[in-house]
Amino acid sequence: MNPADPAAFDVAAYRRALGGFATGVCVVTAHTPDGPFGITVNSFTSVSLKPPLVLWCLNRASDRHDGFAGADRFAVHMLPVEDREMSDRFAWGICRLSSDEFDSSSAEPPRLKNALTRLDCRATERIVMGDHLTIVGQVRDFETRPGAGLTYFRGRYGVAEEPTA
Repeated sequence: MNPADPAAFDVAAYRRALGGFATGVCVVTAHTPDGPFGITVNSFTSVSLKPPLVLWCLNRASDRHDGFAGADRFAVHMLPVEDREMSDRFAWGICRLSSDEFDSSSAEPPRLKNALTRLDCRATERIVMGDHLTIVGQVRDFETRPGAGLTYFRGRYGVAEEPTA
């Protein structure tokens, strides 16, 4: 593969190569003009501890782009292994959250009820990079609990077990 020659670059092969990096599975939620939405992402990373910054990437062609790109606040939820169906749903299915799926008692971003970790964030930067929008957020609050995490590797779900020692 020669990325310098766009005509010879095999995007499908490149995507399979990127699948060789195991990731955690996250659902990002936000209040949008169309209601509370969720989207599954694995393009999430911590950026800084001081200040506490994270980022995630959103495909600019996504039908959810405008809602998330315009959201001032969002929450990142790291999913437990038992939430595979939720991951699938927010990746390819209905993106609108129903009132029983999240804590709607505050003005914070929608908070999924079963996450291993939840980070409440305020968007600080939006950077267009290729076909994606990189959204940087400052973590304003968080919660975490023990449990096995849902992972994704080579197009398949897996498990990251809770460490015992």
